[in-house]
Amino acid sequence: MSVLVERMTLAGVGLIGGSLALAARKARLVREVVGFGRTRANLDVALQRGLIDRIAADEAAAADADLIVLATPVATCARLAERFRAHARPTTVLTDVGSVKGSLVAELEAAWPDPRRVVGAHPIAGNERAGAAAAEADLFRGRLCIVTPTPRTDPAAATLVRALWEGVGARVETMTPETHDAILARVSHLPHLVAYALVTAVAGRDEDGRTLLDYAGSGFVDTTRIAASPAEVWRDIALGNRPALGAALAEFRAALDALERAMASGDAAALERMLAAAAQVRQRLGAKS
Repeated sequence: MSVLVERMTLAGVGLIGGSLALAARKARLVREVVGFGRTRANLDVALQRGLIDRIAADEAAAADADLIVLATPVATCARLAERFRAHARPTTVLTDVGSVKGSLVAELEAAWPDPRRVVGAHPIAGNERAGAAAAEADLFRGRLCIVTPTPRTDPAAATLVRALWEGVGARVETMTPETHDAILARVSHLPHLVAYALVTAVAGRDEDGRTLLDYAGSGFVDTTRIAASPAEVWRDIALGNRPALGAALAEFRAALDALERAMASGDAAALERMLAAAAQVRQRLGAKS
């Protein structure tokens, strides 16, 4: 594949941003990657691993960039766009990798000199590891990336962002920011909050002097794996997607209430029906992975 971008500025060289840089460089999609971030030690790791070509310490990181990728916690993205705007070209495309799109894309469009050059994106990939040391060149291969243009988006800018993600092996799907947020609230954001809540409910408790977590087996460990994710990231996602996530939490409470009612009334048949229905859905989901 030919070069898509001469200079890409990457704000946030962690697992997602670093993996994008590594994959894009491996596929020769970019000629130069400029790294910008809060922690010099992490940027040094990125430089040593070849994720980036050089480090920029201030807003001038945006200078002469054809594409700026915001790969920082959602709540910081609009502030970074404000900082970068004075140094960016009028034609610079601004994109992100955030798990919330509706509120964030609107903020980025408002912050950027030309809102037509803003393209929201969300690669659905990752793990609990963090930092440049965790970056993987094949992290996005075969994984879904959702691109969320709005009526204001320049088609050429959307095409560039789509080509970048396709170039690193992702399957790209386009939808509105609102549709993205409604879907992800239920299949991503809700499971994370449930995992955090489950750990909170058990942590620090004991029975007859025995610490409960000492007896946690694979079921508990597997169910709560994503609760090891960075709290800062998921704090911002939960707050950024409050309406859709609030509705998802209400739906989850209703499902828990139904199970509790069946247990309280001793309705074995109803309880088995609910468990069996859920098991069938989960088995089909497992067959797809």
